[in-house]
Amino acid sequence: MCGYSNMNVQVQPRLLEWARERASLAQAELAAMVGTKGKPAPIEEWERTGELPLKKLEVIAAKVHVPLGYLFLKEPPEEPLPLPDFRTLEGNTVGRPSPELIDTLHTCVRRQDWFREYLENIGVEPLPFVGQFSVTSDHNAVAENIRNAIQWTPTERAAELNLQQVVGRLATRIEEAGILVMRNGVVGNNTHRPLKPEEFRGFALFDPVAPLIFVNAADAAVAQLFTLAHELAHIWIGQSALDDGCIATDQPVEQFCNQVAAEVLVPMEEFQVEWRGLNGGPDELRRLSLRFKVSRFVILIRAFEGRLIDRETLDARYDEERSRPFRAGSDSGGGNFYYTQRSRLGRRFAPAVIRSARTGQTLMREAYDLLGVKKYETFVRLAESMEVQV
Repeated sequence: MCGYSNMNVQVQPRLLEWARERASLAQAELAAMVGTKGKPAPIEEWERTGELPLKKLEVIAAKVHVPLGYLFLKEPPEEPLPLPDFRTLEGNTVGRPSPELIDTLHTCVRRQDWFREYLENIGVEPLPFVGQFSVTSDHNAVAENIRNAIQWTPTERAAELNLQQVVGRLATRIEEAGILVMRNGVVGNNTHRPLKPEEFRGFALFDPVAPLIFVNAADAAVAQLFTLAHELAHIWIGQSALDDGCIATDQPVEQFCNQVAAEVLVPMEEFQVEWRGLNGGPDELRRLSLRFKVSRFVILIRAFEGRLIDRETLDARYDEERSRPFRAGSDSGGGNFYYTQRSRLGRRFAPAVIRSARTGQTLMREAYDLLGVKKYETFVRLAESMEVQV
């Protein structure tokens, strides 16, 4: 076996280069990761010749998070995203998705597929509000319909809670309405593979029976709240989407979903009552931001949409806010593992998998994979933490 692992193999050089670039690594970075202490691996040579020890090829596959078999193909595989990509970067379409984004997307698609089949087997009907509207609908009407469906009342919006608690409360309301919500800041439970908010903030996977919303929990809590509302708008118009939460987007669909999200979180009627003008400077923006649990960007845009400030004021204050440092979220896997899993898996999905495995409808091996656990003890403790009898 040792001799087999140490033998050299020949692969297409462009596959090695593709795998490295897919992981956004420079040759020197990968060389340090694959080599031994004080002796970097000869990545440049391997990418030129395509010849290297099988054992090192296995290490490369693990480090760049691609299946080993991919590196024996003749051409790099196509990895189309399973949903429309609405992300932008300063007005330009972003580049190749990271392995972390791709793996997160496919995990959620697999979970949604399982949950759809689970619901269909127990006779659950399609949700009445899913896909009920379109981008030509009145965004105020869509927002009102969403608020009614998830019971997001003025009392809920004004609750004296910290932002993370508000995010959790909104996620709970959405799940109670029948939509899966998963929030994670890393790939699965791997804290060494963080999700970058600058790459994406969330996505929606449309389905009449089992719609799913994913929120990048590495993002700031205030951004997570807006992402939840934004992805709800996509579900309401019957569309899957991958988003970066750009407020200043020029894409019609994203503009519409932003309008809906803003009205869900900051109803104009309530906002106009609260508005005291900007003579107080940043403190007034801060007060309104805390009152409605949204970013100062959203407050400024709502003020402009309500004709409370002009375009010149909007642009000036918007630029001021952009100069402020970004504050990321805190989901890096710390704290209580089982408590964290509630938000990562969702309060609807995890109990369903646990019950299905307990009754023998789902194999334990598949349940472990769906839940991201590796042993029975963890499975049992997760069930206990979610108050599911095993």
